Amino acid sequence: MKINLLGKILLLVALWCTGTVTSAKDYLLTSPDKTIQVKVSVTDVIKWSVIRKGETVLLPSPLSMTLISGEKLGVNPVVQKDSRKSVKETITAVVPVKNRLIPDVYNELKLQCKGGYVVHFRAYNDGAAYRFETNLPANEIEVQHETANFQLGGNYQVYWPQESDPEFQSHYEATFKDTTLASIGSQQYGYLPLLFTSGKGTKVLISEADLYDYPNLFLFGTGSSQLTSAFPKVILESKLKGNSDRNEQITRKAEYIARTSGKRTFPWRTLIVTDDKGLLETDMVYKLATPNTLSQTAWIKPGKVAWDWYNFNNVYGVDFRAGVNTDTYKYYIDFAAQYGLEYIILDEGWSAATTNLMAPNKDLNLAALMQYANSKKVGVILWALWNTLDKDIDKILDQFVKWGVKGVKVDFMARGDQYMVNYYERVAKAAAQRQLLVDLHGAYKPVGLNRKYPNVLSYEGVKGLESNKWSDIITPTHNVTLPFTRMVAGPMDYTPGAMVNTTKIGFKDVFNQPMSQGTRAHQVAMYVIYESPLQMLADSPTNYLKDPECTRFISQIPTTWDKTVALAGKSGEYVAMARKHGKNWYIGGMTNWDARDLNIPLTFLDGKAYQMEVLRDGINADRHPQDYIIETRPVKAGETIQVKMSGGGGWSAILRPVE
Repeated sequence: MKINLLGKILLLVALWCTGTVTSAKDYLLTSPDKTIQVKVSVTDVIKWSVIRKGETVLLPSPLSMTLISGEKLGVNPVVQKDSRKSVKETITAVVPVKNRLIPDVYNELKLQCKGGYVVHFRAYNDGAAYRFETNLPANEIEVQHETANFQLGGNYQVYWPQESDPEFQSHYEATFKDTTLASIGSQQYGYLPLLFTSGKGTKVLISEADLYDYPNLFLFGTGSSQLTSAFPKVILESKLKGNSDRNEQITRKAEYIARTSGKRTFPWRTLIVTDDKGLLETDMVYKLATPNTLSQTAWIKPGKVAWDWYNFNNVYGVDFRAGVNTDTYKYYIDFAAQYGLEYIILDEGWSAATTNLMAPNKDLNLAALMQYANSKKVGVILWALWNTLDKDIDKILDQFVKWGVKGVKVDFMARGDQYMVNYYERVAKAAAQRQLLVDLHGAYKPVGLNRKYPNVLSYEGVKGLESNKWSDIITPTHNVTLPFTRMVAGPMDYTPGAMVNTTKIGFKDVFNQPMSQGTRAHQVAMYVIYESPLQMLADSPTNYLKDPECTRFISQIPTTWDKTVALAGKSGEYVAMARKHGKNWYIGGMTNWDARDLNIPLTFLDGKAYQMEVLRDGINADRHPQDYIIETRPVKAGETIQVKMSGGGGWSAILRPVE
């Protein structure tokens, strides 16, 4: 018996040393405020689960990474060392989107595993995250697949941005379908962020952060409460379709999703677990991102922009022919200067061709225009097709600098593979070296690039106002869904500011004379609610000039925020937020097609007296949505104000301290 027992012990020791047997073990990680628990189980695979206030919102879900060379990180793991730390710091945002000072408070668990990899887990008060880190002997590895599955705690309600392209090509501009998790079949996939609501009303938002040199994560349904991970493979060959300058056909792909360094950290897989108000306040993606790498940032100037493309350059009441020409853009500059807007954008059409960004079109005297803009202290941003810029980025951006341009709007990327992720960073870095701002369109969601390169001011990746030109899907319901879904990931270039506003039955999609559903006050409130350090005024300058009171009000709302306080909200129904910039506070409220009254306590104010200027729906806004009222009255801390909104309406206020 003794010999047999000794033999068994020796066999177990040998198996343990070869890594063919693992010892099951659980690790528990708790958030600083004890509301979130992360349970990590190490058996034949590493799994994690997440609990909030006793409710399991994520059941044990596997995580692993498979390399082409055969290694399977996270499978049959052997934990050699575990370590923990607690962090309580404050991040100062270079370009503050929600908050200038961001508390970075979390507890972390690191599992160092045999085979040269580490898995990091973090627990925040509003969620959790994990990432892989490798320290492999190979200088270069090829990742075949990463398992980042999510087994939710039940058949949750979900806002699902349905996609269909088998190559994961997308402008990331789907609407968010309100459905259930079990209704998403195995052939259906969506992009991040994804928002779920548990049976108890807990909000669970899945996204990712610190994404570099690696493809975007997409999630497929299974007809159950589980989602499975998928990634675009590395593109080896592609070509443009027909005579298109931007629509790609992928003709050859690799068998791997990334070829990358063997010594690196991989993207954070993030799970924000909170309530509706918590979604409006979270900074998790920003906190998990790589810190600012730019030594000089004083030149980065956020601001508002007079934008041409939405309104089709339809200026009128002028003595020149409107279009993509010098006179029209001088008119934009005059408008911007009159209302203190920092920039204008020259969108598609300004250049000799979309494939030639080195020369303006024949109707545009760019040198004269730049001189005129400088005299008016208005910056100019130029549009660029991504693949044209990609072919000769240094030469093109150098030319932009010679012209005196302040930034570049890069468009139609429509991919989320490794090359495109690297392209985003190359653009950000090359632009920063020349002190140029960046606005990314046709883009996937923010993943923290705007923290590492704060000259990246905004991203599209949203079904925004421009869709009014060809569809009726931009409804007030859609508009009050975005703050709880897409906007949670970061800056959102929705391009608000429609001045032609209609009822549901009065709306028509007219490409060259667009209008919006909902009230004027609904549009104005977007300047407080929607986060974008480069915020557009999308309508015709003429329409703004014809309504100077509304335009004056919009022009006084800043584009960055020192502090954000969520006041009330429910995804798809309504939202109300307070934001501080300098000494002033700003309040915004928006509702879906239901008229709504909210009582807002001014508990966020200090002891000062404030003068509150309000732009709200007029008494007839339900039948004539352009009806609004501007009124002023004194308020003070502790007072409760009534926010009254028509169906499809909005409410905004600027609170200035009485000196």
